[in-house]
Amino acid sequence: MNIILSGYGRMGHEVEKAAQLRGHHIVARMDKKSDWNNLEINNLERPVVIDFSLPDAVREVYSYCFVHQLPVISGTTGWLEKWDEVVGECTSNGGAFFYASNFSVGVNIMFYLNEQLALIMSKVSGYTPKMKEIHHVHKLDAPSGTAITLANQIISRFGNLTSWTLEQPGENGTLSIESIREGEVPGTHEVTYESQQDIISLVHEAKNRQGFALGAVLAAEFLKGKSGIYSMKDLMQDLI
Repeated sequence: MNIILSGYGRMGHEVEKAAQLRGHHIVARMDKKSDWNNLEINNLERPVVIDFSLPDAVREVYSYCFVHQLPVISGTTGWLEKWDEVVGECTSNGGAFFYASNFSVGVNIMFYLNEQLALIMSKVSGYTPKMKEIHHVHKLDAPSGTAITLANQIISRFGNLTSWTLEQPGENGTLSIESIREGEVPGTHEVTYESQQDIISLVHEAKNRQGFALGAVLAAEFLKGKSGIYSMKDLMQDLI
């Protein structure tokens, strides 16, 4: 499979290694929006675009991809206010789009467990949910896309919660998320439920970026030949 890397930073390099280990070919590395002006697409086999770039580039780059029938794997966070526009353009062009706030298989197992735990805890009185996420100092957005996904899962199951907040502690009706940026931490996410008697915790700690990169390549393999909008739930159903 031919792959275009959109964004050639830390994650771009990890995706490149993971893709090559699985026998795929990197045909272009796009590190700024102007690189797309010089792209020559091989008509014999349309490449899949794996994007780990910056949120301000998303709208223009994805539009180019959909018009040119290039499937897009998006791992870029911080742009979801443009979601409806992106999905609308993908659909109108008969394109293929796969978005995940986190491509790690382990994190997506955590998403499943988080939904189940939230459903149980919403029926038990005396526990207060809160969250913490830790990432490297280079990560610009806070909270992380993964933390927002976890938070929205919890909020949707608690009738007394309406939103999340970065304030510590959160006001009534809000789920507090503590965001920490330190060192070169790949990513740690923790959900806790605390009562006067005990604490229940659900934690995922990434050891490195390899799991995220592999998940993105698996998503590209899954998306090839398809059209429509997909997520890690679709990939996990295919894998399990």
